[in-house]
Amino acid sequence: MKTIEKLGELGRRLRLLFRSRDRFDREMEEEMRLHRDLRAHEIQDAGVPAEEAQYAAQRRFGNTLRLREEGHAASGWIWLERIAHDVRYGLRRLRRSPGFTITAVLTLALGIGANTAIFTLIHALYLKSLPVTRPSELWSLGDDQVGGTMGGLQGNFSLYSYPLYEYLRDHTPEFSDLAAFQSRPMDVSVRRAGGERPAEHYFSEFVSGNYFRTFGVQPFAGRTITEADDRANSSPVAVINYRTWSSRFGADPSIIGETFLFQGLPVTVIGVTPPAFFGDTLRPDPPDFWISLHAEPLFSPGNSLFKQWNEYWLYSIGRLKPGADPAQVQAHVTGELRQWLTENYVAGRFNGDAYIASRYQDTAAQHIKMMPGRAGVAWERYNYHDGLILLMTVSALVLLIACANIANLLLARSTADRVQTAIRLALGAARARIIRQVLTEGLLVALLGGAFGLWIAFQGTRAILRLGFYASTYIPIDARPSLTVLGFALAVTVLTGIIFGAAPAWIASRGNPADLMRSGGGRTGTERSLLPLKSLLVLQVTFCFVLLVGTGLLTKSLRHSEYQQFGFQTQGRLMARIDLPQPQYPPARLEDFYRRLEQRLTQVPGVISASYSNYSPLDGGGSEEPVSIKGQATVPSLGETKWPAENRVSAHYFETIGTRILRGRPIDEHDTARSQHVAVIDESFARFYFPDEDPIGRHMGIQTAEHAGDYEIVGIVENAKYFDPTLDRYPTFFLPLLQEEHYSDTAEELEQKSTKYIESIQLRVTGRPEDFRDSLHSALNELDPNLDIESIRTFDEQVGLQFTRDRLVTKLTGLYGFLALILASIGLYGVASYSVARRKNEIGIRMALGAGRARVISMVLRAVMKPIALGLTLGIPIALAGARFVTSLLYGVKTYDPLVFSVAVAALTLCAAVAAFIPARRAASIDPNQALRTE
Repeated sequence: MKTIEKLGELGRRLRLLFRSRDRFDREMEEEMRLHRDLRAHEIQDAGVPAEEAQYAAQRRFGNTLRLREEGHAASGWIWLERIAHDVRYGLRRLRRSPGFTITAVLTLALGIGANTAIFTLIHALYLKSLPVTRPSELWSLGDDQVGGTMGGLQGNFSLYSYPLYEYLRDHTPEFSDLAAFQSRPMDVSVRRAGGERPAEHYFSEFVSGNYFRTFGVQPFAGRTITEADDRANSSPVAVINYRTWSSRFGADPSIIGETFLFQGLPVTVIGVTPPAFFGDTLRPDPPDFWISLHAEPLFSPGNSLFKQWNEYWLYSIGRLKPGADPAQVQAHVTGELRQWLTENYVAGRFNGDAYIASRYQDTAAQHIKMMPGRAGVAWERYNYHDGLILLMTVSALVLLIACANIANLLLARSTADRVQTAIRLALGAARARIIRQVLTEGLLVALLGGAFGLWIAFQGTRAILRLGFYASTYIPIDARPSLTVLGFALAVTVLTGIIFGAAPAWIASRGNPADLMRSGGGRTGTERSLLPLKSLLVLQVTFCFVLLVGTGLLTKSLRHSEYQQFGFQTQGRLMARIDLPQPQYPPARLEDFYRRLEQRLTQVPGVISASYSNYSPLDGGGSEEPVSIKGQATVPSLGETKWPAENRVSAHYFETIGTRILRGRPIDEHDTARSQHVAVIDESFARFYFPDEDPIGRHMGIQTAEHAGDYEIVGIVENAKYFDPTLDRYPTFFLPLLQEEHYSDTAEELEQKSTKYIESIQLRVTGRPEDFRDSLHSALNELDPNLDIESIRTFDEQVGLQFTRDRLVTKLTGLYGFLALILASIGLYGVASYSVARRKNEIGIRMALGAGRARVISMVLRAVMKPIALGLTLGIPIALAGARFVTSLLYGVKTYDPLVFSVAVAALTLCAAVAAFIPARRAASIDPNQALRTE
């Protein structure tokens, strides 16, 4: 019964809420009139005249206005009605001030949009779960801060060899499934078996048979890879990405069960992944195909990693069983790792070589750090971590500057309305109501700005993705705001409205109404009345200066990086990255293929010289090898796991890429597989390993001391940047492609054979290198239609890819810095204009007493420059402290660069002077008579 009564009361209140105020008032008035008439009839029946009876009934009935308000209050929803009234009042005020509204909304839209765009990326990279089943149960073995392939001890293990993965999988019962997968997608050439079209380039990834089951991924069509597919002697199978299936194959269902040639090997496509699944890692260009892990030896018969116990190339993610404690499991797998290392490293797998074995003794320091795997592998995220944190900080500063601007505008409005506020207070308006109305107006501005900011965020995120990954064909990040992003935007919007509306609301409610009306609202401005505005202005100037310094440091750093001496020439050079299919090209066929390749490349019209190598400068490739020097008992060490870089190159390589020969000779046509084995070293190698002697004529080798005499050093080339343009030049040695030595260690023998396979082709051409793309592509397809051509780029484009992150961060920081400068200038202009308006009478009196135009302009400029000077005083130490946090993003620039700080001071001062000069000039044009007449 009570429940029915409560529901009836709720229904009554809802009806009252949605009923219009006018209708409610009419009904109340009609009901009160009925009661008055009944009372009047009763009095009239007692013998009182009709007119007097009406007056008596009215007096007894009481104040109808008060009764009507009490009736509203009795509905229980009066607070909501008052909010609606405040909203309508705020909207009317905004509509009557279109200039203020447009300025405020655009200012906030830019600030909120900038923050939401960056948060969209942070949410996608760090907070969003993989589209898999129960992602919270997934845990990664390692923090995934390294990728690729590596050997030796890692300390904190993130990469695993297949034998180590098997050991951990079989000895960790706390995981219901533990999957392994290749740490980086592999480039493959794919074409339909029996088709005439040349092979096309795709990305693939080797995965264990329980990979899809571990992630809980069900196929969209066909089936996924299982343990039965991932066994020795099983036929290779692959699962295709839904996006690849739909965009490259037209969603053709007939390809399921069809055989394709991967690097010339037959592989059967057995299924299609669901549309949302992009793999285990959020990265540009995710895998197009997932291939059974046991097929890896077929793709790399000469240097297979599959059974190499000391080559780490796999990531591992597992699904914990219910109730398992991650901390205990971490301790367990760490113990398993150390046990496995002791059995394999220390048990004598180095053929008695003490030099190498000494590097692998510290097994007690090796450990595995388990990390939540709900977002997948984290390796790619580390590339953008520092930049995203910086951009989030910068966008937050821009939002604070925007808030200060809007607060100044609202302060000016509330101060100008002080007489109206005083009248309302004198008539009995509550101060809480005044505060609420000003806050409501601020929230309305914020909500309008937030709504427009979402559109800016969407466009901004798309632009950031294009800038940050412009060389990628696909990025699995949706620029559209998710529910989390929308929640973030709403929270920022509401918080922003409260922040910039609080101070004006508080100030608007202060003061004595009598004093305010007596002074006419305070038309004559004072320093005290301008203090809140100037305080916010100081805040804007401080933050703006910090942003300008950050922009200057990053811009100067990027310029130093891009225009440094790389040790090669990029003009007129074209680079191709290929993947030579090892199953089709055993070592015995390589010499003939390279001879035909060189002949075909030099036949292309306009080619001056052609070469090929393991990798070229800044193309993302590279390998390191320990070296031995003949005549040196102890070889200097670059670090515990750091060795010189090795590169196998053809004749004309240094000429083609534009690296100068400093001494001796380069590698040329006479350096064949059957000639004397030679090596060319760079300056860093010569300086590090031969500090006080001439290296020409000396001998060196790879790995153990017994190979110290394998290669004679015949030349020295200038240093060149091969890996990271922001790091010091790395000691590098170059060997002819087909010259090799034989090793007793099987793993090293396979490793050296693998270095005979090229991945990079270089052309030096006349004219524009981009005009030779089609000619190079055609020449390579003529040689072999199965050849996987990963990319063809100009040398400038290849080098430019190294600065993608830095350019993105610098451009966005520069954009935000420019926006902050504009916002600060608007704030300066607003404060100066308001100061002139408030002091109009005072200026008129001064001019009437003889003050000239120049003196008036000077007075206004001085008043504005004081907060500028204070803001710079506060901003310089903050900028110095903040610059230390971006040190990792700087190259060749000191955090206290005097030129950057000077330019920032000059830019801010100049903009302040220009912004303040317009109101100052207007002040100097005031007519004293008119100003005194209004007083």
